[in-house]
Amino acid sequence: MLSKRRWLAAGAALAVAGGGLVAAQTATAGPAPRKCPTLKVTKGWYGKNRAALQKMIDERGTCAGSGGARPVATFDWDNTVVKNDVSDATLAWALRHDKVLQPKSWKATNKWLTADAHRALTKACGTSVPAGRPLPTSKNTACTDEILDVYQDAETSTGKKAFTGTWNHRRTVPEYVWITQLFAGHSPATLTSYARQARAENLKAPIGTEQTVGTHKMAGYVRYYVQQKDLIRTLKAAGFDVYIVSASAEPIVRAWAPGVGLDRDHVIGIRNLVDDGRLTTGVQGCGDVKATHGEVLTYMDGKRCWINQEIYGVKGAKAWQQQDRAHRPAFAAGDAETDVTFVGDATGAHLALNRNKAEFMCRAYDNSDHRWLVNPMFIEPNERQADPYPCATTGYTRPDGTLGPVRRADGSIVPDQQDRIHG
Repeated sequence: MLSKRRWLAAGAALAVAGGGLVAAQTATAGPAPRKCPTLKVTKGWYGKNRAALQKMIDERGTCAGSGGARPVATFDWDNTVVKNDVSDATLAWALRHDKVLQPKSWKATNKWLTADAHRALTKACGTSVPAGRPLPTSKNTACTDEILDVYQDAETSTGKKAFTGTWNHRRTVPEYVWITQLFAGHSPATLTSYARQARAENLKAPIGTEQTVGTHKMAGYVRYYVQQKDLIRTLKAAGFDVYIVSASAEPIVRAWAPGVGLDRDHVIGIRNLVDDGRLTTGVQGCGDVKATHGEVLTYMDGKRCWINQEIYGVKGAKAWQQQDRAHRPAFAAGDAETDVTFVGDATGAHLALNRNKAEFMCRAYDNSDHRWLVNPMFIEPNERQADPYPCATTGYTRPDGTLGPVRRADGSIVPDQQDRIHG
């Protein structure tokens, strides 16, 4: 697929270089443009967003008769294509069904896990279960609660820091890595099967359902957004090559992607290393970063790297850089900081679902290229954020974790933005 994409792009470039005669011959011999497919779902789209998306499809789809490589569309998954988080849903199901395996050492699960977290997890979960065997988390509430405290709050149940050290805050988050590392010892297929069972349970539960896991309250339902299913269907019919790029573990997202008509080859997620058929705590790298323990994820700038590497075949350090327009997605959609880089890279339209995430909404509302489309979440949308987003001061997260102003491509500072499009 990659070689075909590059071949088509090269062919288009040669046609342009060939001058007017080639252009005239192409215009005469090429098929007549056909009508592009249309979006069917009208409810839920804010203002003129649906019309703007249709215009982008009509202009950029192969249905427009422009020839060349198929345009690419990229979607985040959690809270972008579906309401709620499929990693959370799978972890909740696994904890309620005793599917998390006892590690050899909690400290060995994650390079940033603190000694305090190691001790708290060891005390709560015990040492009587042999390494590699299932922990009785359905009955051991203390163990389940400690795992969820570390994952959700990055703290132990007594409020001590669960992760420490140095990491690039635009490439990874220790908690995001850790949830994938909790499934070490299972095969990728087994994890996908757990995700399918969690999927069936969460799709069946009424909207608004909460579940109790340990003593924690968690969302107990997930829904596909019908608007996004319709958009993906229409993009595919219009000739777009559509991908999911998620900060969830790839085997989990594979259980959900068929619900919007996408196969496993169009899912890019966190890819844990596999040894002897089983997932490990190691994580595949990207670009010039080799396999690690999670220093690089499909997160923020990491999503750009994975898109460049896996879809466009860009290798090495160059994969971290924004590519030329011919090697960037035409469309991208997301909902949070984890999506800000790849959604901003899109050349045709950027769809931002409003979850009140500062840097993402600063860029969306600033709308510097006039291609950002802001939409409230389609189910249980957030209310208006009262205070302006602090774009000019602390809206941007630097690689070292400190905060600074959000800047445009030309270096100018984005002014603070009012929350204007909300539930």
